[in-house]
Amino acid sequence: MIFIAVKFTVRPEHSASWIERVEEFTSSTRAEEGNVFFEWSRSVDDPHQYVLLEAFRDGEAGARHVESEHFKTAMAWMPDFVSRTPEIVNVEVPGTGWNAMAELSPRG
Repeated sequence: MIFIAVKFTVRPEHSASWIERVEEFTSSTRAEEGNVFFEWSRSVDDPHQYVLLEAFRDGEAGARHVESEHFKTAMAWMPDFVSRTPEIVNVEVPGTGWNAMAELSPRG
């Protein structure tokens, strides 16, 4: 599985509407064959930073994502909305998705 984490620091005037702005990109990516997950979160430390966690079944699925029209469209408009170059971690990991955390379970 290809696991990717990306930090997007958004220009302050766009941070409140970022999730709505990436809605089409998000839904199109989630519909891709080979997408395992594509999830946005907002930083608790920086109100203008969003973290994207995404995974693809394998390198081929990841390559198809980068070659897709919705990816190219997002890359065309995003430079006007980010305040700095996004930071990324991109690794291949064993597994097929989220696993249960061994060290913690709900009580009762």
